[in-house]
Amino acid sequence: MIHKPAGVLVSGNNFKTIGNALAQNIQPSTLPDATKPQPVHRLDFATTGILLVGKSNSSIRALNKMFETKEVEKTYYAVTIGEMKNSGQITSDIDEKKSQSNYRLIISVSSKRYGKLNLVELKPMTGRRHQLRKHLSSINHPILGDSEYGIKQLILKGKGLYLHAFSLKFVHPFTQKELYFEDGLPIKFQKLFPTEFI
Repeated sequence: MIHKPAGVLVSGNNFKTIGNALAQNIQPSTLPDATKPQPVHRLDFATTGILLVGKSNSSIRALNKMFETKEVEKTYYAVTIGEMKNSGQITSDIDEKKSQSNYRLIISVSSKRYGKLNLVELKPMTGRRHQLRKHLSSINHPILGDSEYGIKQLILKGKGLYLHAFSLKFVHPFTQKELYFEDGLPIKFQKLFPTEFI
């Protein structure tokens, strides 16, 4: 498990990616099928949070399959704009594939600029590109700081996207133990809401 900062690609052709940085920054596996460490799922360039890395060929294969077959429970937190219902389910086609995200409102605070800001727990049931951002925008509650799917005149300069991959829960493919990992909310989230809700 590693923390992914905002503004870094997970993988791709750029030199500065999480994938390229892993070999110099984490201990290699001692297993016979050890390989160059690599991420087994993706987070958007602007998203912060928890990222799972495989360090052996067998673990990378097994974890990739678990993400494909939706055996990994992912929880995100976002700050959204506007008055929201307490909970809901958003479904739509993204890239001609079915997609679903469930949300739960944690707390809302008044904001002069935005009317309401909400701390929202998100559970993506599918893994489409930009799914959470597209889904929240589609119900007119875009994520704060979203320059692509947000409201143009409400974009925050220099604060980034308020979307954080908070936790992963899954059964270890080899030991069969249930594992749960989380990456606490960034300080920029904590500044917006009373501490007892963070």
